[in-house]
Amino acid sequence: MLEEVEHWLTRRSWSVADRPLDRLMVAKAARGTTVSVVLPALNEEETVGEIVSVIRRELMERVRLVDELVVVDSGSTDRTAAVAAAAGARVEDRDAILPRLPALPGKGEVLWRSLLVTSGDVVCFVDADLRRFSADFVSGIVGPLLTDQDMQFVKAMYDRPLLQPAAGHPDDRSARDDRDDGSDRGDRGGQGSLGGQGGRVTELVARPLLNLHWPRLAGFVQPLGGEYAARRSLLERLPFPVGYGVELGLLVDALHTAGLDALGQVDVGVRIHRHQDERALGRMAAAIYRTAQLRLSRAHLVRPELTQFERGENGFVPRTHAVDTEERPPVREIAEYTAGRAA
Repeated sequence: MLEEVEHWLTRRSWSVADRPLDRLMVAKAARGTTVSVVLPALNEEETVGEIVSVIRRELMERVRLVDELVVVDSGSTDRTAAVAAAAGARVEDRDAILPRLPALPGKGEVLWRSLLVTSGDVVCFVDADLRRFSADFVSGIVGPLLTDQDMQFVKAMYDRPLLQPAAGHPDDRSARDDRDDGSDRGDRGGQGSLGGQGGRVTELVARPLLNLHWPRLAGFVQPLGGEYAARRSLLERLPFPVGYGVELGLLVDALHTAGLDALGQVDVGVRIHRHQDERALGRMAAAIYRTAQLRLSRAHLVRPELTQFERGENGFVPRTHAVDTEERPPVREIAEYTAGRAA
């Protein structure tokens, strides 16, 4: 590890306990900083309501740390939108945001569009599939941005226990669900067994890429984690990969735009979420590699597709999937965004 990174770890890695809520409220009031929390959601009716309820109760009613709580629904076919609204979130439809530009599938697309329907000086992203959610996930990562004006981008770090749901358990949804933040998911619902730490895409793809090509980012414990906060003034200058590569892309671009000392991470405990099958992880890995490759050379993949194999009745059957090749430009280049901010 670079000496610079070792020094960074001692100065820019914290625990959520390092900044109690009362300290955050004093800092927030002193600077008049506003905070928006965004949950990108696709078919998350089982979990989104509890996350919204915790944030509202702990961070909007008991204290006023969060000023705006928005769920951006990206085409759910279940009751995600209704559950989120009933729990107290403002729900925005991805397709209704910037309608002149047809929406592309992918988490990064949702995060990018969320900037057009939120107003906070600090924007905090939280995945909508977390279980046993704690408000620490939000207060922990917005904390350094409220207390230290030099901080620009903060990621959560945590343990990620990998538990395989028992056969037939409601959480065993990997066969029909290809969404993720770039790592495998698990649940501790009392059913299934402990399989060790999660994060296979992180350990097999993202961490080697970062250590080899961006060694100054080698100190991030969860570089692909879906919980992070940043100043709007930074986010509006960054391009957003539309799919699985969004977390790696934002992290690398934040380094180049703001510098390592403006980046940090906060230990928020344990993250429990859904598990993904290996084919979905393969597609994530390909998209993350593509995102890294673009940032290394700003060239295009020769063949932006990934072929995987499934066993059928007559042997192995190839399935070819497109690798995400689109990125949205910095949002400050969008006329509707700049007009809205001026108004």
